[in-house]
Amino acid sequence: MFFATTAPANLRRQAYSPAGRSLERFLTETQLSSRQKSCTVAQDDTSYTLTFDVPGIAKDQLNIGIEGSIVRIETKEGATRQYKQAYELPQDIDATSSEAKLENGVLTLKLGKQVPVSRVTQLTIN
Repeated sequence: MFFATTAPANLRRQAYSPAGRSLERFLTETQLSSRQKSCTVAQDDTSYTLTFDVPGIAKDQLNIGIEGSIVRIETKEGATRQYKQAYELPQDIDATSSEAKLENGVLTLKLGKQVPVSRVTQLTIN
């Protein structure tokens, strides 16, 4: 005796796909929440302050790159632990007024906000 479903194939896929998507969403959110716990972000009028837990990593083992509004933090090849993250901030960063400090396994980045340049041109009325 053979049993076969009477529902069309596309309907069967829809019945099972929400469970697969919810598991995928759960795993993605769990991974993101564990990353977010290692970073704390605060801001004031002139700067952003990012704090990271990077235990076991020395100053000379870290690379910090700033490109526009993106901050990239990664360890060099010889580091005992591997760390690689990129964060995008809502405003461009002024690299000249920014600073980084590493103390007791805590990396603190104070990133200056770049003041937008006004490109308004005044027209004379004839």
